Amino acid sequence: MASLLQEARFYKNVDAQTVRCQLCPRECIIPERKRGFCRNRENRGGKLYSLVYGKPAVVDIGSIEKAPLYHFIPGHFRLCLTCASCNLRCRHCQNWHLSQRSFEELNYYSFNPIDIVKHARNHNLFSISFTYTEPTVYYEYLYDISLIARENGMKTSIVSNGYINPEPLLKLLTVLDAVKIDFKGFSETFYREVCSATLKPVLDSLLTVKKENVWLEIVNLIIPTLNDDPKMIDEMCRWIKKNLGEDTPLHFTRFSPNYKLTHLPPTPISTLESAYRIAKSNGLRYVYIGNVPGHIYNSTFCPSCNQRVIHRDHFDVFEMNLVNGKCKFCNFSIEGRWF
Repeated sequence: MASLLQEARFYKNVDAQTVRCQLCPRECIIPERKRGFCRNRENRGGKLYSLVYGKPAVVDIGSIEKAPLYHFIPGHFRLCLTCASCNLRCRHCQNWHLSQRSFEELNYYSFNPIDIVKHARNHNLFSISFTYTEPTVYYEYLYDISLIARENGMKTSIVSNGYINPEPLLKLLTVLDAVKIDFKGFSETFYREVCSATLKPVLDSLLTVKKENVWLEIVNLIIPTLNDDPKMIDEMCRWIKKNLGEDTPLHFTRFSPNYKLTHLPPTPISTLESAYRIAKSNGLRYVYIGNVPGHIYNSTFCPSCNQRVIHRDHFDVFEMNLVNGKCKFCNFSIEGRWF
């Protein structure tokens, strides 16, 4: 059976029968025939294997705006792919039916990496995006697809929680074109109590992506009573400005009751608009409000002349006023990857 599986990367042997996974900050110690926290990596005979390589649970098509990635070739459609499970346990996860399951609990397709790239090509798609659950937990599959995609002139992106160790992240960034990280909240308490994780590795990942010059965007899902304190939002925005720069897009998105937090209300739009003002007052140039169809701050405005350069309504792009990445009205360069 083990011969049918893909050996995992980034692990070491503790002894003849035990391994330590080094892919994410949990660094699970895994005995024989047991799995790590992510449910996807199993020790067989002192070797760690990925159980989900070539077994995506979802393969579909969606707009890049749904990621959301607003400054990464707007308006194009991508092949969306994911495998089962996650290395976090977020109580508010909207995709819990995928992220909180092992691969045996879900139906899955059989696609090797080459076939995924061919599938995207056959549908005339511009990029491949790894989303819905955490791409880290199918790292080997993700990396191999991205490498082949790059060799064939196709772009790739991930929608990630950023909970990954530096070495595997650095290697992954050599084959990726864009990264969107869910910044859950600027609080160790929030990460511990709501996500079963810690904050610092996510901060480190944000810094690494920016340093490696891979396109980065950030989403902060604002959950009433848990991470909506204006002081916390202000501290997060100041950290982003200082460490990632004023041109890093920040999306404040609306929470809807889900999974284990169905007792909480949806985020008031006024809370999102307050967060928007806080971010702008801290000098961030590209701030968005998401999950509110029709909101004016779902569009992109030029920081120089304040004209709308990309008109969006939810996930649809209606008008582009960019010429070679510059504002059509005043010729100001808008940060992003435009072609």
